[in-house]
Amino acid sequence: MQTWTATWNAWWPWLTIAALGLFHGLNPAMGWLFAVALGLHRGQRRVVLWSLVPIALGHAAAVALAVGVALWLGSVLPHTGFARVAGAVLLGWAIWHVARGHRMRPRVGMRAGMLGLAGWSFLMAGMHGAGLMLVPALMPICATPGATQFDAAGALGPAMLALGLHTAAMLAAICAVALVVYDRVGVAFLRTGWVNLDWIWTAALGLCGVVLLVL
Repeated sequence: MQTWTATWNAWWPWLTIAALGLFHGLNPAMGWLFAVALGLHRGQRRVVLWSLVPIALGHAAAVALAVGVALWLGSVLPHTGFARVAGAVLLGWAIWHVARGHRMRPRVGMRAGMLGLAGWSFLMAGMHGAGLMLVPALMPICATPGATQFDAAGALGPAMLALGLHTAAMLAAICAVALVVYDRVGVAFLRTGWVNLDWIWTAALGLCGVVLLVL
């Protein structure tokens, strides 16, 4: 039992980070719908695939920015204080999403280039709080045993691995969904056959915020 518990404690943060990447990849707002739309508009399958690269890079940049700020904050605050601040930010972000998030989405036209797609993806991921949700999983990964604060230099390596895992999972998901929709399904099914993942995401933001505030 102790061995299983130790294994779970070691692996749950990494599994969570990968699962969040898959979730982001499944969410149409994170880019696959845009890639499919560009492919249909230009009549080329390869446009779908090429569009996924800047979308993934923009997403990774937004997550990296949030993770960098989190590491810096965790290096100057004790773990308990950092958890409370992170929880308040997550809960506040969820409330903002409910009140204003749907009105503030950046828009890019069908003539967008690769740089424009990366910028759009960066803004969308930042507004969704994509990097913020990694903070609870990063805390046990980046914490030094016995220390009361993060060692920013020592935590950089695990944080980069987490970012790479998250981005790879996200890219795999958006690639799979985009190709299935473009080649087989089409976008009409979104009218009746797709769950609103933004509401699930907002609820997850709020729940994680509450957990960090009360534990």
